[in-house]
Amino acid sequence: MLTEAVIGLPDPRLRRYVDRYLGYREQAAGPLVRREAAGAFVVLILGWGAPLDVTDPRAADRGAHATNAFLAGPFDGWCATRTAGEGAGVQVLLTAPAARRLLGLPLGELANRAVPVDRLGGWLARLRDELAGLPDWAGRFARLDAALAARLAVTGPVDARLLRAWRLLDGSGGGLGVGALAEEVGWSRHHLAVRFRREFGLPPKTVARLLRFQRAYAAVGHTLLTAPAGDAHPAAGAGGGGWAELAARCGYYDQSHLIREFREFAGATPATLARPGSHSSNPG
Repeated sequence: MLTEAVIGLPDPRLRRYVDRYLGYREQAAGPLVRREAAGAFVVLILGWGAPLDVTDPRAADRGAHATNAFLAGPFDGWCATRTAGEGAGVQVLLTAPAARRLLGLPLGELANRAVPVDRLGGWLARLRDELAGLPDWAGRFARLDAALAARLAVTGPVDARLLRAWRLLDGSGGGLGVGALAEEVGWSRHHLAVRFRREFGLPPKTVARLLRFQRAYAAVGHTLLTAPAGDAHPAAGAGGGGWAELAARCGYYDQSHLIREFREFAGATPATLARPGSHSSNPG
């Protein structure tokens, strides 16, 4: 179980790349298994203590095993993590453009994979060791600020038209079609899809689906947090009209469409995820 969680805000100059840091400590007497929802974001875990396994049920070679520091993402399907013992670390959530810039490599090489940080260049492994040796979260967050700023100083910017395409798609919540997106940036649909997938890991159509799902998933998480104790109908918190209303609000054709996407991206229906103890540790 999670025994400590501390939110850290990055230096203001880093806010367009990193929304927040999460310092955590957890203790699992026995195996602790979580189902992690898919997302268009990149998750960086810089941890120490008990190792964990990351498993993608679609392909065994996409996971990472017996590691406490890894990078995962973007994923277009759910995966599972398993750990036991006492662990601690920092979770850093990155948009695909931010991860592309900080890592200095196309995310097409990392999509649907969890990779131990020691395979991604020495700076991340060294940073993990430095964080583990510091005495408090404030010091760790300050060290993260310095390390990320140093990376930005030596890596080149993301292609301006690709960055515009991402921002337009993200700003529309996944509602902008690929044709309209290509027209906005002055490329053909095919060229946009190829470049987008290479640099950001997934094609724009898939990212649009994930952005829509992330909005609905966040609403389910909010329902869980705000529903009265003992509420037997968590869907009532998803906007007052149940799952059909949530589906319409998030841009799905109907409730069935919403449920199919949840099963694919989270491995469960929204009603199941809205029950206490069923949520993923990925952000809503």
